[in-house]
Amino acid sequence: MPISLIYSEIRAGSDFEVQMKIYGGITDDNGLTTSIRAMHLQQALIGVSNDNIMGFDKIGYQRKEAVVSSFAQYLGVNAMSTVNDDTVGRIAMSKNPLDLALSQKGYFQVQGADGVKLTRDGRFKLDKDGNLLTNTDEKVLANNGMPIKFSTIPKDLQSIKVDVTGKISIYNPETLSLNEVATLGVVSDQGVAVLDPDVRQGYNEYSNVQLASEFLRAMPALRNFDANRRMFIVQSASMTKVIGMLSQQ
Repeated sequence: MPISLIYSEIRAGSDFEVQMKIYGGITDDNGLTTSIRAMHLQQALIGVSNDNIMGFDKIGYQRKEAVVSSFAQYLGVNAMSTVNDDTVGRIAMSKNPLDLALSQKGYFQVQGADGVKLTRDGRFKLDKDGNLLTNTDEKVLANNGMPIKFSTIPKDLQSIKVDVTGKISIYNPETLSLNEVATLGVVSDQGVAVLDPDVRQGYNEYSNVQLASEFLRAMPALRNFDANRRMFIVQSASMTKVIGMLSQQ
């Protein structure tokens, strides 16, 4: 509605009608409020893309996929949630025999301070007591749910062998045999055991983020944010002009 028409209707109405016209016509869900909600939502979408781009070179990182529900124009940022993209990332060779990667979908189980967690980051190590730990000192769990512990710590880590099923053994050069330690607990995101995890010893799995695709996904959110910002500025200027006219009466 043109400003002149709004102003003429305001002058003809009561104080209550004046408030209704300003707060019900300019700042309702078709005005400033909708623009603000939209900007918050687009900012959150851009944030997801930024997190994915920052996680490009992180081992075990899985890209986040934004999901926007219905009625986003009313819910704003609350209409957005994220899910993990569980496709396998880029696998690269390392020189550490305790670096493990999963070439199939699934997760290692680890015991942290807050309980059991799932991770794709297979950079493991041994402490002085023989406990198999993650890079952040969380205990790695076996398929029976118990922490993996070596009864004897091998002098050479190269003697530790991990097969594709996740079975960990130590090679004994005297008997020319493998002494089994435990089997890694590899599960799905629902906690169901993965029967064929295809564990790769001496490899790291980097993120499954594709930078070119991530930048392309961010562009619509950037354009929408800018469009809603411009709309907000126009509506704010219109309301400021109306209030200025009222203050002169």
